[in-house]
Amino acid sequence: MNALHDWHEFYFMLGGGATALVALLFVATSIGVGFFTHRNQAGTRTFTSPVIVHFSGVLLVSALALAPAHGYVSLVALILTGIVGIIVAGITTIHVFDFLGDNMVETIDQYAYGFIPLAAYVGITAAAILLAVQWEWAPELLAGSVLAQMLVNIRNAWDLVLSVVRRQSIREQRKRRR
Repeated sequence: MNALHDWHEFYFMLGGGATALVALLFVATSIGVGFFTHRNQAGTRTFTSPVIVHFSGVLLVSALALAPAHGYVSLVALILTGIVGIIVAGITTIHVFDFLGDNMVETIDQYAYGFIPLAAYVGITAAAILLAVQWEWAPELLAGSVLAQMLVNIRNAWDLVLSVVRRQSIREQRKRRR
C-alpha cells in the first residue's frame, strides 16, 4: 500500500471533510429532534444512519491511507471496511424500496442512498485487493470509490436536511388548521 503515500493531501482533505459533515449531521439532527421520533424510526434507520456510516467509512479509509506505514493489517482493515460497507449499503438499498410510495422519496433516492454507495464499497473492496497484488491503478480506483461515496453522501445529507424541513413545515401547517 505504499502507493497511497502520493495521495496524502487527497485523503487528508477527504477525511477532514467527512469529519466536518458528520459533525454537521449531528447538529442538524439535534435541531430536527422533533422529527426523529419512534414513529419515524424506520426512516431514520434507512436514510440518516447509513449516511453517518458512509461518512465514517470515508473517514476510516482516509485514516488508513494516511497511516505512516501500510502493511497486512492496513489491507485487512481496508477490505473489512469495504465488506461492512457492502452489507450496510445492501440493506439500505432494500429498505429504500419500502419508502417509494412516500411522496417525499423520489426515484433518485434508490440510487443515491442505495446503489451508488453499494458500488463505491465494491470499488473500495476491489481496490484493497488490487493494492495487495500491487496493480498500478489500484490507488486511483480507491480514490475514485471514496470520492464517489463522499459526493453522493453530501447530496444525501442535503436531501435529509430538506426532508426534515419539509416534514416540519407540513406538520406546522396541520397544527394551524386545527
